[in-house]
Amino acid sequence: MTKKHDIFITEVALRDGSHAISHQFTVEQVLKVTKALDEAKVPYIEVSHGDGLAGSSLQYGLSLTNEFDLIEAAVSACEYSKISALLLPGIGTLQELKQAARLGIKMARIATHVTEADVSAQHISLSKELGLETVGFLMMSHMAPVEKLVEQAKLMESYGADIVYVVDSAGALLPFEVRERISALRQNLSVEIGFHGHNNLSLAMANTLVAIEEGATRIDGSIRCLGAGAGNTQTEVLVAVLERLGIQTGINVYKMMDLAEEVVAHILQKPQEIDRDSLVLGYAGVYSSFILHAQKAANHFGIDSRDILIKLGELKVVGGQEDMIVDIAAGISEKKLLSK
Repeated sequence: MTKKHDIFITEVALRDGSHAISHQFTVEQVLKVTKALDEAKVPYIEVSHGDGLAGSSLQYGLSLTNEFDLIEAAVSACEYSKISALLLPGIGTLQELKQAARLGIKMARIATHVTEADVSAQHISLSKELGLETVGFLMMSHMAPVEKLVEQAKLMESYGADIVYVVDSAGALLPFEVRERISALRQNLSVEIGFHGHNNLSLAMANTLVAIEEGATRIDGSIRCLGAGAGNTQTEVLVAVLERLGIQTGINVYKMMDLAEEVVAHILQKPQEIDRDSLVLGYAGVYSSFILHAQKAANHFGIDSRDILIKLGELKVVGGQEDMIVDIAAGISEKKLLSK
């Protein structure tokens, strides 16, 4: 990576986008997308189940293809880009992290709920021992006050994280909230700061630009918005906007446009747009990956998926509590029947 970079972008469609297509990526798709991202000079590409290593399960959704086959394929397709994998302690274990490292990943992102950074110590420590660039990934960052976020980020830094991310998993943060969070981390941490946004309130791009203004140097995007909910900050658009702003990413805009149009658009099961359910995710502050689970439960019980999502938001349900979606749907259905 000899070209000057003002920020480094991690492309997450092959991980976060797994949620949007019910974890049905094939080796052929991953090879094709990774090769094109590599040719476009994207620095980092994240590949794994949407819920991270070992996420394939009845609880989170079964993968069509073993994720280690996908990681191995992605590594084989890269001459420039580095492959990253996400791991949520409690879903993934140290063994999966070691296996991913053996296959050639260069970066591990250890993700926890925003108030549970203490569960990441062992995994961050191992990641460093394995020689991986290591990221602390604080999900659902809208659910904690700034002071708590700083406390948790400092824990990840103390465990050895090279970078700590503010993760807007629900696409619920407003620009001023991103500004105060990134600014606070910048003032209190010595490591690099990153930002990962979702577009449920149509604010992913605005929030990403605010994060960069406040000093974030690691930014996530998903090409063609292939991510959970309404998707992430759209990578090819972000690269074009940053180029207009004179901010260097080292990424070829034309190649990203071509990949989005000619390859990724055909992987999408439907266009990534802000439909009513994805809007409710941001409005109610609900984990973006819950959308397909809620829609499935709504269809099963014959109720409005928005009612499920609003209730999930009221109960402040977080990632890992997917089993509650069916319970909540059953409760809403029962209440509906009793009211007739």
